[in-house]
Amino acid sequence: MFIYQPLKRVALVAASLGLLGTQLMAPVQAASFTIFHNNDGESKLTPSASGEGGAASFVTLINSLQQEARDGGRIPVTISSGDNFLAGTAFNASLQDGIFYDALVLNAIGYDAIVLGNHDFDFGPNVLADFINAVDPTVPYLSANLDFSGEAQLQALVNTGRIAKSTIIEKDGERLGIVGATTTLLSTVSSPRNVVVNEVLAAVQAEIDALEAQGVNKIILASHLQSINEEISLVSQLRGVDLVIAGGGSELLTNDIATTLPSDQGSTPFGPYPLLATNADGVQVPVVTTTGEYRYVGRLEVEFDDNGLLTSFNGNPVRVLAGDANTTPDPDILANAVAPVQASQQALAQNVIGQSEVGLNGVRSQVRTTETNFGNLIADSLLWTGQQKAGEFGIEAPVIALHNGGGIRNDSVLSPGNITELNSFDALPFGNFVSVVPGIDGNKLKALLENAVVRVEFVDGRFAQIAGFQFGIDLTAEPGQRVVDVTLDDGTQIISNGQVLPGAPTISIATIDFLARGGDSYPFGGVPFTNLGVTNQQSLANYIQQELGGTITAARYPAGGSDRIFATTRSETETVPEPTALLGLVALGALGLRQRRSA
Repeated sequence: MFIYQPLKRVALVAASLGLLGTQLMAPVQAASFTIFHNNDGESKLTPSASGEGGAASFVTLINSLQQEARDGGRIPVTISSGDNFLAGTAFNASLQDGIFYDALVLNAIGYDAIVLGNHDFDFGPNVLADFINAVDPTVPYLSANLDFSGEAQLQALVNTGRIAKSTIIEKDGERLGIVGATTTLLSTVSSPRNVVVNEVLAAVQAEIDALEAQGVNKIILASHLQSINEEISLVSQLRGVDLVIAGGGSELLTNDIATTLPSDQGSTPFGPYPLLATNADGVQVPVVTTTGEYRYVGRLEVEFDDNGLLTSFNGNPVRVLAGDANTTPDPDILANAVAPVQASQQALAQNVIGQSEVGLNGVRSQVRTTETNFGNLIADSLLWTGQQKAGEFGIEAPVIALHNGGGIRNDSVLSPGNITELNSFDALPFGNFVSVVPGIDGNKLKALLENAVVRVEFVDGRFAQIAGFQFGIDLTAEPGQRVVDVTLDDGTQIISNGQVLPGAPTISIATIDFLARGGDSYPFGGVPFTNLGVTNQQSLANYIQQELGGTITAARYPAGGSDRIFATTRSETETVPEPTALLGLVALGALGLRQRRSA
C-alpha cells in the first residue's frame, strides 16, 4: 500500500547500521530546501523605537533571503506557524478602515502555507473567514485537528481547499508535505465558537500517513501548540515526520547570541537552533521556532536524499534590525499597511481620556499573579458599567466583577500623567464585551475563584483581577482548595475558612463575554448571560471619564493595590497584615499581597 514508506524504513535501518550507499539503498540524489518561517506576528506591524522588527523591514529581508536561496540552487519554502493577527490598535485600524493590513503583509511575504493559531480565532469564526479571504487564494491555511463543520463560513473555505489538514508543496520537481496543528487549548483561550478541537497526535499521524500514501516522503509538521516543549513531546510519538516548525511559545533559539537583536543579547536563549527531538522511528528531528512580532526570520537549510531521509540541516534566525543588510522597509507595505496603522495609533495617542496620580501596573507577570492597581481599575470599570446598564437591560445589577489577567496586555506600568485612548487599547485590545452573569451562588462562586488561582504559580492568564469583594487565598494548599475567604464590600461573608457559609446570597457577576462563555476554563457552566454591548476597553474609558471625572487618584488606586486579594491560611488566629514572600512559588516571591489568617 505504501510504496514510499517501506523504502524509507529500509533507509532508516541502513542509516542506523552505517550502510548508506550499499546495495540496500537506491541511488541517492540530494534535494536542497531552505525553510523560512516565523510565528506570532500578532499585528506588530510597526518597529520598536530602536528599530527592531517591523513588518515592512521583515518583508524586505525575507524576500531577499528567498531570492538568495533560489540563486544558490535551494528551494525556498515559507511557513507561518500561527497567530497571524492579534487584537489591538493595529487590528482596530483594520476594522475601522475595512482593510486587513495584516493580510497585505502576509501576501507580501509570500507564504507557501499558514497555520491557524489561537489568536486567529479571537474575533470569532466569521472575522477569521473574512481575513482568510483577504489572503492570497493560493495559500492554504492548515490545521489537522480542527473540525469546521459547525461553522458555515469556515467550512466553505474547507470545501474549496483554502483551509486544509495538510498541503503538498511542489517546486522544482520536488514534493514536500506540510501538516498543520493547533493547540487543544483553543476553546479556552480564544473564541472558536462551534469549531471542534480534536486531539493533536491522532490527527497529525493520520495526515502524515495520508501524505505517505500519496508518495510524499518529506514531511514537515507546522504547529501552534503554545510551547515548543509541546512539539518536542509530540514528536516522540510520531512516525514519518522529518522536521517541525513550532509556534505559540516565541522561544529564542540561536547558535550565536551576538547575532540576536540588541534587546535579546542580555538574555539566555531557550536553546540552540535547531533543537533536536527523536521521533517514533528513532530518528532525530530538527525543531525550530522564532520569537514573534516580525523580529526574526527563521532560516533552516535542509537536504533530503532520494528516499526522503533528512541528511543534513543547519541554520540560524536572521534578525530584523534597522541598519542591517536588506532591511530597508518595503515601500508598498510601508505606505499601504504600516502608515495607516501608525496614523490610527497617533490619533488614539492624542485623545487624552484622563490623568493618573499614580503609576498603573499592568505588567504581565503581576496581573497574572497578584492584585494590581490597574487590575483594580479595570475590574471596577466592569462593575460600574454593569450597574449602570442593568436597568436598561432589565437585569439584576451585578455585585462583584472579575477580569482575567491574561486579557490585560500592555505589560508595563503606565506612568503618572495623561492616560490616552491608546493606553486603553494597549491594555484591553481584544474587544471583549462587558457581560452580566446572574444566579451565582456560593458554591459556583467558589468554583470560579478556585479556577482563577489554580495555576497562579505558572503565571497563568486565568488569574482574576476583582472588584466588589475581598478574596483570601492559601497558596500552600493544593489546587482546587485554595479559596479561603470571600467577603463582599458590604461586609457579607460568603466563604470562611474554605467553606461556603449557609445562607450565602446568590449574586450577579459582571465579567467579559470571553469568560462567561467558559474562556480560560471559567466554569460558568453555560448559564445564560447578558451582553451589554460595551467592550471592556470602552468600559474603562467611560469609567475614567464619567465616574472618576477624568482623575485616577492615588488614594483610590494606590500603587501597591488595596488588599482586595490577600494571602491567608486556615487558622483560628488573625494577624496584622504585612507583606510576605509567598513560599517561593514561581513568580510569586514579590507579589505584594497582604497576609492575614482567617477567623
